[in-house]
Amino acid sequence: MAHIVVLGGGIGGVSCAYELKDSVRKDDRVTLVSNKSFFQFTPSNPWVAVNWRTKADITIDLGQVLQKHGIDFNAAGAAHVHPAENRIELTDGTSIAYDYLVIATGPELAFDEIEGFGPQQNTNSICDVDHAMDANGRWEDFCKDPGPIVVGAVQGASCYGPAYEFAMIMDSDLRKRRIRDKVPMTFVTAEPYIGHLGVGGIGDTKGLLESEMRQRHIKWITNAKVDKVEPGKVHVTEVDDDGKPKKAHELPFKYSMMLPAFRGIPALRGIEGLTNPRGFVIVDKHQRNPKFPNVFGLGVCIAIAPLEQTPVPVGVPKTGFMIESMVTATALNIGKLLRGETATNEATWNAICLADFGDSGVAFVAMPQNPPRNVNWASSGRWVHVAKVAFEKYFLHKVRSGTTEPYFEKVVMKMLDIAKIKRPAA
Repeated sequence: MAHIVVLGGGIGGVSCAYELKDSVRKDDRVTLVSNKSFFQFTPSNPWVAVNWRTKADITIDLGQVLQKHGIDFNAAGAAHVHPAENRIELTDGTSIAYDYLVIATGPELAFDEIEGFGPQQNTNSICDVDHAMDANGRWEDFCKDPGPIVVGAVQGASCYGPAYEFAMIMDSDLRKRRIRDKVPMTFVTAEPYIGHLGVGGIGDTKGLLESEMRQRHIKWITNAKVDKVEPGKVHVTEVDDDGKPKKAHELPFKYSMMLPAFRGIPALRGIEGLTNPRGFVIVDKHQRNPKFPNVFGLGVCIAIAPLEQTPVPVGVPKTGFMIESMVTATALNIGKLLRGETATNEATWNAICLADFGDSGVAFVAMPQNPPRNVNWASSGRWVHVAKVAFEKYFLHKVRSGTTEPYFEKVVMKMLDIAKIKRPAA
């Protein structure tokens, strides 16, 4: 009997635990370790921040659902991973041994890299459901006394979709409240242009997103480096194409949310051969670490080199469909290794993303994620909002039911059919 430990209780970790139960041998044991007692559907956090969802709407108690599906659960969280010893040291002082380890922790949010930045200081966050709940309390106060908003993503960020989503969702909510006319809004991003998204754009995301922002009266600053945040003021340096300072901005705000840069969690950082200098897990094309071959990584916590050099550093996103693909490859490869076979499965590094704007949205498909691509497609419309709502519903059902069906592609393609939009050719 082998013991397989999944470290991380998010979209990738829970999905992998379920798929491992299908792929490993009958007597093998699967344990999920997380630093939270609950699963949160992170893509819904922007809705939580404007009170379109509550924490209870998008969270599920992990202990109950995992036990029901024959998966052990430990909510102590990892203090340090010891890959040379096949052991995880937990925050409660105990340890858990493994034969195979799947790292799916997601990132640590690097708020401390910018002075005055983050939910404990002067800006809000939608990266965590508890952050989003706090942001919602501040949002309600803001709406009673509205003023300027600064929203976007700082240097080194690697997930730009939620920044665009939250800007548009705030715009939609403010219009519903009939106070949009009282709120100047500025979008600040490290991207070299609107719609770059860390991947050089997909289809006409530049044109689609610029059009949305013009329609919604949102100004923008690109090639932007956030220097510091004071109460009510963001200090930004806009650079030219060579990365040299071009213009200094002091942007006043009454409400601000900017996505941070990511890094690996403390339990992983500084382990030679396992993680890179930023703390992200190094994996090969089979999701396997080269130095510690019984360790696999998937999702946001893995190391992916930036697509290109940009005037302000930007990271590479790992979207839902790509993570689902990594999960399947990892589970199948561990199943093969347990049976004395060779790990041969590879993830399809394709990106399918839904960016919800509250009343519409933009969807894009990139196959593969980085150019040049076989498929490079983007579209917009109310159907994207409907698809995002459907995906939330189906994924929460997936966590509760323990199904291993790949919902992301299924939901997107179904909504394309409903919207009578031609599917992008594979």
